Amino acid sequence: MSFTHANDRIYPFVHWCLNHHNKPLINASTSERPPMQQHAFKELWIILRLAGPLIASQMAHMLMVFTDTVMMGKLGPESLAGGGLGAASYNFVSFFCVGVMAAVGTLVAIRKGANDNAGATRLTQAGLWLAWGMALIAALILWNLEPILLNFGQDEANVHMASQFLITLPLALPGLLSFMALRGFTSALGRATPVMIISLVGVAMNFGLNYAFIHGLFGLPHWGLMGIGLVTAVVTNSMALALWLHIRYHKAYAAYPIHKDLMNLSRSCLKELWRLGLPIGGTYAVEVGLFTFAAFCMGAMGSTEMAAHQIALQSVSMAFMIPVGISYAVTMRIGLHYGAGNLLLARTAGRMGIGFGGLLMLSFGILFWVAPHAVIGLFVDVNDPKYQGVVELAVKLLAIAAWFEILDGTQTIAMGAIRGFKDAKTTFLIGLASYWVVGAPLAWGFGFLAHQGAVGVWWGLALGLLCSAVALTYAFERKTTKLLRKEATGVVVMG
Repeated sequence: MSFTHANDRIYPFVHWCLNHHNKPLINASTSERPPMQQHAFKELWIILRLAGPLIASQMAHMLMVFTDTVMMGKLGPESLAGGGLGAASYNFVSFFCVGVMAAVGTLVAIRKGANDNAGATRLTQAGLWLAWGMALIAALILWNLEPILLNFGQDEANVHMASQFLITLPLALPGLLSFMALRGFTSALGRATPVMIISLVGVAMNFGLNYAFIHGLFGLPHWGLMGIGLVTAVVTNSMALALWLHIRYHKAYAAYPIHKDLMNLSRSCLKELWRLGLPIGGTYAVEVGLFTFAAFCMGAMGSTEMAAHQIALQSVSMAFMIPVGISYAVTMRIGLHYGAGNLLLARTAGRMGIGFGGLLMLSFGILFWVAPHAVIGLFVDVNDPKYQGVVELAVKLLAIAAWFEILDGTQTIAMGAIRGFKDAKTTFLIGLASYWVVGAPLAWGFGFLAHQGAVGVWWGLALGLLCSAVALTYAFERKTTKLLRKEATGVVVMG
């Protein structure tokens, strides 16, 4: 099938794109029609160039969370337990909001593919308004969370410490969600490097300010958990401001004057963002909920199981930042091609991203299989007799985690590929069924009814991810096939 698809009169803009291929990083077109293999490898290279800064940004976020955890530990075990409870509550709420904000990048990429700069600008402005509105609602929820945590049977001392943390931490939400909206916008334009640089500077700021508050440097008060939350808020809002100023004054964004008419909210764009973002946020929530459920299972089994679970989960989470970055890049590329009407290139981008991501995560799986003690040694002293039980169990969990890496990486990138076609309902329904109809019941059944303990819980989770990876990959192929068939009949198919 020709890259101009069905009808030259229907797609005059495609011919323009096919003659202007060499400018931005995230350009939907090519100058001629070389073999499909050349298109595929070129597409993969563009995806990786875009994914690199996004992966670094994700890693920076993980380092900020790690720094906060270390600083809590310096305050004492009570602060660590209470801060952990507060952080878990904040993360559940914020992950949903971040999922909703992921719609900004997808829709801006589609508008860019269609050469609709004004539409991309209005969508980004609406994304900022949505970020501010959700930040206010989420903060009100977190500030009134104490009675809810007590009703869930949490320790009163831990809840009290968590409430102190949640006094200042929700102040980070406006900056976090604004940063995510602007990150989606600039990444959709193929400019993710500023996101990486600002995120890395944020890591340094977060460590320096936390250290100053903990040790009372420069006359700063010892605010404990409140201080850690305040630092997170200051750093996150500063990151959002820095990215805003970069976009405001850099000439690369001259065609997208976000600062102009910002107060004139486009309700249609806001509705479009919400329709796409709500199921993405729902998908984030059900996945986070699954691993929260697994943590509850481990807590019911004992401290050894919980410790081994944390080691294995943290190992998986660090490597997981790679497919997350690739997934974002694949979403942007497919959205761009979809907006330009280049369905064959959209399918190629998705296939290359899913395939390469799976192979890349296989390398981490091999590491977990052949050198589990080296991985565990990053967290505990494997030669210390008091950790013997934890290490032995963690080795078993890492063997299962190797499959996690492959399956979770594949399903994450496949989700991003489907969302590039402005379809988040499919990913939500598949995620809901895979995680809570398959994964959670099997984890409980294997762990408790079959008396397999922590290993059984992890096998249940792995089977849930297997279902998700297979179903999402199939859904992507089915969707692209249907769109191409429609186009072959002369129907205009574009974002």
